[in-house]
Amino acid sequence: MQGKVVIFDLDGTLLDTVADLGAAVNHALELRGFPTHTAEEYRSMVGHGVRDLVSKALPAGKEDLTDGVLADFKEYYTSHIDVYTRPYPGMQELLKKLNDSGISLAIASNKFQEGTERLAEEFFPGIPFAAILGNRPGYPLKPDPEIVREALRSAGYSEAEAAAPCGQAVMVGDSRSDMLTAANGGIRGIAVTWGYRTLEPSPSYTLVSSPQELERALLR
Repeated sequence: MQGKVVIFDLDGTLLDTVADLGAAVNHALELRGFPTHTAEEYRSMVGHGVRDLVSKALPAGKEDLTDGVLADFKEYYTSHIDVYTRPYPGMQELLKKLNDSGISLAIASNKFQEGTERLAEEFFPGIPFAAILGNRPGYPLKPDPEIVREALRSAGYSEAEAAAPCGQAVMVGDSRSDMLTAANGGIRGIAVTWGYRTLEPSPSYTLVSSPQELERALLR
């Protein structure tokens, strides 16, 4: 069996991205004269990929315009992806400490691949991620466990080990979808409280409320 691997969600776990996401969707909505939404309202919409986000933001009955609005969103977001986005306090330091401890790190996000890679490289430039995985054509979104298996294979696990990991892998996220991804992939889940979802304590995952608490849970 290979060593420990920690797979992180991106938006709402490592980075606070909602203001830039919301600004980009609002830009696309404004082009069509549609009502916009606040950053707080967008917090409840994110997490299932940008197509789902755009569809939720459109007025009722306008979902057939999703493709066009999505194209305008991506054009704007690509050039404004890091205006407001920032790492959550302590997360850059935590990733460095985990990496220095010999733990393999990966990112598994429902954000489109190009955006996932760009933000990971910009905000965590010294971290040699085993895999940076986002939303790609032909690949299922979380909570499908394939993204867990792909991350583990990228970290050196064999096909058999990735399909049935034995306690060395952890998924860290802020949503029920992340915790379902962990469960579906047969790995331990740790839910953070500072993201975009409110999760209740559960015997199926560990709930942490600070980077320090997360560090203790990961290094124990």
